[in-house]
Order: sequence, then C-alpha cells, then structure tokens
Amino acid sequence: MLNTELAELRQSTIARGVGMQTQVYAARARNAEVWDVEGTRYIDFAAGIAVVNTGHCHPRVIEAVKAQAVAFTHTCHQVLPYENYLRLAERLNAAVPGDFDKRTVFVTTGAEAVENAVKIARAHTGRNAVIAFGGGFHGRTFMGMSLTGKVQPYKAGFGAMMPDVFHVPFPVALHGATTEDAMAGIEKLFKADLDPARVAAIIFEPVQGEGGFNPAPTDFVRAIRTLCDRHGIVMIADEVQTGFARTGTLFAMESHGIAADLTTMAKGLAGGLPLAAVTGRAEIMDAANPGGLGGTYGGNPLGIAAAHAVLDVIEEEDLCARANRLGSRLRQRLEAIRATTPELAEVRGPGFMVAAEFTAADGKEPNPDLVNRIRAEALKRKLILLTCGTYGNVIRFLAPLTIDEAHFAEALDIIEESIAAARAA
Repeated sequence: MLNTELAELRQSTIARGVGMQTQVYAARARNAEVWDVEGTRYIDFAAGIAVVNTGHCHPRVIEAVKAQAVAFTHTCHQVLPYENYLRLAERLNAAVPGDFDKRTVFVTTGAEAVENAVKIARAHTGRNAVIAFGGGFHGRTFMGMSLTGKVQPYKAGFGAMMPDVFHVPFPVALHGATTEDAMAGIEKLFKADLDPARVAAIIFEPVQGEGGFNPAPTDFVRAIRTLCDRHGIVMIADEVQTGFARTGTLFAMESHGIAADLTTMAKGLAGGLPLAAVTGRAEIMDAANPGGLGGTYGGNPLGIAAAHAVLDVIEEEDLCARANRLGSRLRQRLEAIRATTPELAEVRGPGFMVAAEFTAADGKEPNPDLVNRIRAEALKRKLILLTCGTYGNVIRFLAPLTIDEAHFAEALDIIEESIAAARAA
C-alpha cells in the first residue's frame, strides 16, 4: 500500500490521541537508514526517540533475539525464572553510578520504571510526596503525567492528576532560570506547602528530554543530592532517554560524579525491544514486599537477550567515545550555522544528545513555526527530525550512535539546507 492509503486506514482504525510526527510508513531499516512502503529511503535522526542507539537491526542484537526466540519467548520471570534476567541485573548493578550494593527490577516501559521507582521510594520512606520539575517528562501513565511538567499534550483533558506531586523550576540558563532559582523554589515549597518530612522522592532528568534537551548543571545535581541527604529523601535520576551511551557516558549521571539512589532506564536498553528497569541502593530497592514489584512481561526473555547484546556492542564499538565525536561535529556545524542565523538561539546537549533552540530574531519569543518548517523541509529532503521543548521550538538530534560517516555527513548538509529553506519561506 501507499503512504497515503495507509494514512487513510489510520484515520479509521487508530485513536486520535496517538500522535504521529510523519505519515511515512516504515517497511524496513538498517542502522540509520529507513525505507518506507513505497521504497523511499530516509536518514533517521530520531532513532525511535533514542531507542535504537545501536542502530536499526544491529546484527549482534538480531542474532541474540533469534537465539532466544528458538529457546523460549516467555515464561514470566515470577513463575519460571531464567538466568539471563539475573545476569543482566548483575551487569546493570555494576554499571549504574554509585559505589554501593544495588538491586534491579525489570519492567516493560519507561513510564512503568518511573511508577515503580516512586512505589519503591514510598515503601522505603513511608512517605507520599514527590517533587518533580517544570519541563520534565516522565511518561503518560497517571503518575507519569502527574510528574511531567508540561500540560499540552500530556495532561490536557485527563482530569485530576495524582495527589502529593509538586513542581518547581528547572535551571535553564537561556530562559533565565538558575540553580539558585530551582533550589529557592524547593525551599519556598517547604516553607509554604510541603513539610520535607513528607517527601518520599525528588525525581529529575539529568538532561531533560521532551522539555528541550536541557542539561542539569552539576551544581544543581549536587544541591539536590545534599538536600535529599539532609531530609532522608530518595533521589531518582530518570535516565530513560539519556541512558546507554547517548550522552557520551553509559549513564548521564556519570558526568556529574554524583550517584542517585534510584535510576530509571528504558529506551536504549534493548535496541528496540520493550524493556525497562529500575536499579538502585539495595536497602531501598528491597523495601517493597515480595509480589509488590514485577509484571507479566517485565524482563521478557527476548528483551533481556537484546539488552545483553546492546551492552556488548556499546563496549566493543566504544559507542560512548563515538557519541562524543559525533556530537562534537554536529555542534560545530550548528554553531557555524548559528553565526549567520539570528533565530538559532542556542545549541546544547552532551554527547550525541544535541538540540537547537529557535526564537524570534530578537531572541525574545519562542519560534515553533520556524522549527516546524525546518522539520518539514528536512522531511522533504528525506531526513527524519524530531521537535521538543515546552514551547515546541527546539529541534532534537537523535541519530543512532552507529550511523555511517557518509550518512552523517549527508544529514549535516540536509540540516543546513533545511534551516536555510525554512527561513526563506
């Protein structure tokens, strides 16, 4: 079928609430290339939203999944456990930042990992309240969207959010918000509305994803760690989008030299198969009673096998170093464009988690219209781009870390051409 025919079928079959950035229907993919049902080839700078960090259909991942599929596809670990589940937990316990004894639980999605992290923190502390940050994104479940600091499209129309969730500003230098402002927001919250003795957890993204790829300053991360230690609060790092070499380290928190108590992860963990996890301090993770954690598909054998292969590929192909090299080249190209593009207000992001924020030429107002034109121009030129940011005025670049050099160079040229064409429109 043609893309247009499938788009018509979608109108009569899929709920309107499932948003779609394109009407390009994928047929096959390899590394950073995707071909649609009409045979048109695209360069993928979305990677399934930072999921296929190791590229579409990496041979190591595919072979691992095939081998597991021949053995067995599902038993439910809570019924018939299997060694690979334990071995992957062992690897994550060693890899997640923090020089302390750790435990892991596997679930299916990033939102489910966040939900379980909150459950674990509440079980450990005996408290209910959770503090999150403006611009943050933590999923579309009720707790996830309650923690998310963006109304449209995530909260609108869904009624009352979960109770005992509080938001404070996130430090974003371009928008005039500092670490001091964020910490002052928490202190004001403690004075006016919330006894810190009621707070179970503070959750944040080391680099905000949907919020605009805003990196958390190290002094902010350190201040949150100090605050949590002072009040007995569990510190949760949401590494769902930042994890698995995307930021130039396996986990983004490594760059700060500070360990969270609990770390949530998903997306890049299993190379495209649905797998998520929470890893954290053993004494906190063990607070939940047996049966309180888990799920029918949590730690599915195929996802577990894929994740082992992903970790092998990251190590063997040195993808952390490659993320830094690719990200540096992308930032340099964007900065060169910025020199003659007054609407390009800032280029930011660690490793290969890079974003470009666009404003009006005077730098005062967000410019989502220009961003959407750039995305559309790139799509015409067969490059898939994604937008983000509280005002929808940020382009995020999330190509696989394994992208071929020739395809990367081709994409950089398309980005420059698309920005120029969108500005001229």
